[in-house]
Amino acid sequence: MNTQPTNTQLEFRERFNKLVGEFSEQGINIELANKNTNFDEYISVVPTSAFLGDGIGNLMAHIVDQCQNRYLEKLAFSEELDCIVMEVRSLPGLGTTIDVILINGTLRINDIIVLTGSDGPIVTPIRDLLMPQPLKEIRVKADYEHYKEINGAQGIKILAKNLEKVIAGLPLFVAHREDELEVLRMDAEDQLKNALMAIKKKPEGVYVQASTLGSLEALLEFLRAQKIPYSNVNIGPVHKRDVQKAAAMLEHNSEFACILAFDVPVDREVQLLADKEGVRIFQANIIYHLEESFLNYRKELALKRRKENEHLAIFPYKLRVLPQHIFNARNPIVCGVSVDAGQLKKGTPVTAKTKEGPVFLGTISSIEKNHEQVEMAKAGDEVCIKIENTTGDAPKLYGRHFTHEDILISKITRESIDVCKTYFRDDLTKADWQLVIELKRMLEIL
Repeated sequence: MNTQPTNTQLEFRERFNKLVGEFSEQGINIELANKNTNFDEYISVVPTSAFLGDGIGNLMAHIVDQCQNRYLEKLAFSEELDCIVMEVRSLPGLGTTIDVILINGTLRINDIIVLTGSDGPIVTPIRDLLMPQPLKEIRVKADYEHYKEINGAQGIKILAKNLEKVIAGLPLFVAHREDELEVLRMDAEDQLKNALMAIKKKPEGVYVQASTLGSLEALLEFLRAQKIPYSNVNIGPVHKRDVQKAAAMLEHNSEFACILAFDVPVDREVQLLADKEGVRIFQANIIYHLEESFLNYRKELALKRRKENEHLAIFPYKLRVLPQHIFNARNPIVCGVSVDAGQLKKGTPVTAKTKEGPVFLGTISSIEKNHEQVEMAKAGDEVCIKIENTTGDAPKLYGRHFTHEDILISKITRESIDVCKTYFRDDLTKADWQLVIELKRMLEIL
């Protein structure tokens, strides 16, 4: 930090002090790890950079230091197996392997292991146990050291048959006797079922597919933050049954008849079925790309639906007739008005609110402001409007059917209100929505 420019150090200190305040509000004390002298009172903070990766080494060193010094007495080896599959990888010369974290217990060559697979439990013997050379990372390509037996806690690469469909993020079991196999099969199957059932879903939402349980949880957390609902989830490649489940959403909300496939393959046959059923599949290996694709799709769909329903949307307005500007009293009615509230748009139906009740006058065919044709007018504007007779009855006459003492309002309907709520909500201000409530009472709309 001391090698950084002064402005960088000042910005870092400012941001860290802000973070200290936010944690303090929650009753938590924090301090930089290299300055923390009271680990019982203060939680250590290690700054990192997601962009450059700086600080990750310091973070790992701090965790190891704390484990080996402060929590050494709490670390105890147990013979009971506790092993989690972290990743399924295909390597040249080795085939499909799994990387696991062996927390407790022992793994040996020829042990019969039981794993959770996308098509059911997988039972296979361990062919080899590999670990990276000292000071090498398990994900980095390098020569591995072979072991016949390994005790926890270690990161291990396991070679075995039929590992292609193993689901990462779930436990690995070892069957020491033949009669244990069936029980462990059921346990492996239940692990996935229980994990998926524990996820809270919505009645309407997208179908989410991910490669591992961990990546699924990360994606769901991201979707929750973006307020994107999900109705169903699964792990592994996208199958035809997943498409059929997603297609069921077409009956409820076609916007969500799609699959977000995160880091999983989609076969050509599956894609063809999706195209036939009308299900969109968004596929990406990065969460942000997946979100961007889906949000762009929603935006395009919203614009398309707006256009399709534009003719049904009737915006609210309230007009006051200017009696000194009556240019034609009947068919068409041409007069000056003052927009007291709402949004006056060309093509909207207009009703006079008289003492006898609402009188439908027709449709506004043109709006003129300062001798120029305009598409709309807002509250406070004074404009000239032309009202064409679209009532199906005899044309209404100014002075007989309504006067300047009557207010003119948009002839909204239950359908138009629903359309505005669904597709044009952001086009209306809070005051406009208050006006909608007022017009509903005037027109006795339920």
